[in-house]
Amino acid sequence: MKKIFACLLIGAFSQITWALDSVDQQRLSALQQSWAHIQYEMPEKQREQAFEQLAAQASAFSQERPAVAEAWIWKGIVTSSWAGAQGGLGALGKAKDAKADLEKSLTLDPKALQGSAYTSLGALYDRVPGWPIGFGDSDKAEQLLKLALQMNPNGIDSLYFWGDHLYRQKRYSEAKAALQKALLAAPRPNRETADAGRRKEIETLLVDVNRKLD
Repeated sequence: MKKIFACLLIGAFSQITWALDSVDQQRLSALQQSWAHIQYEMPEKQREQAFEQLAAQASAFSQERPAVAEAWIWKGIVTSSWAGAQGGLGALGKAKDAKADLEKSLTLDPKALQGSAYTSLGALYDRVPGWPIGFGDSDKAEQLLKLALQMNPNGIDSLYFWGDHLYRQKRYSEAKAALQKALLAAPRPNRETADAGRRKEIETLLVDVNRKLD
C-alpha cells in the first residue's frame, strides 16, 4: 500500500458538465502544483500530513463545483496519494474513496484532462491489494490504462503507468519501450516539478527493467 497511489446533477440536467472558468483553472493549477511539491520535494515523513491538508482543499473544490470532472479527478489523485503516504491496510479506506472520486469524474466527462481519470484509476487497480483485502485487479488495470493511452498516447503519465503495469506483468521488453517513449513526452505548461519528478521515477524503473532484461 505504500506505493499506492483520484456529482451528478439531478433530473434533466444530470449529464451537464461545466467548463473550467478562470477561477476553476487557477484552483486546479494550485492543487496540481501543491501536489507536485509534496510528492517530489517534501521529505517522506512530512507527506502524510501535507496530503491530508491538500485533500481538504480538493474536497472543498469538488463540493463547490460538483459538476466539474477535473475537481473530482484531482480529489481522487490527492486522496490516493494520501493513502500511499499513510501506507498499510489503514489506507485502504482512502484508496476506496479515491476510486469513487475517479469513477464519479468519468460519469461527468471521461475525456477531462486527456483521460487522466482512467490513468489514475488504472494505477489504483494495479497497486491496491486484490480480493479479499482490497479491490486490486490487474486485468481491470490493463483495461483502464489502455483507455488512457487511447486518449493520451504520448503523455508522460499515461505512458509511465502503462510501463509500470507491463513491468508488474513481467512484460519487460514492452515496459522498456513504453518507458522510453514516456521520457520523450512534451513538457506540460506549469507542471515542471511534476514532470521532473515523474522522469526520475521513469528512469529508476528503467534501471529495474534493464536488469530483468540482462
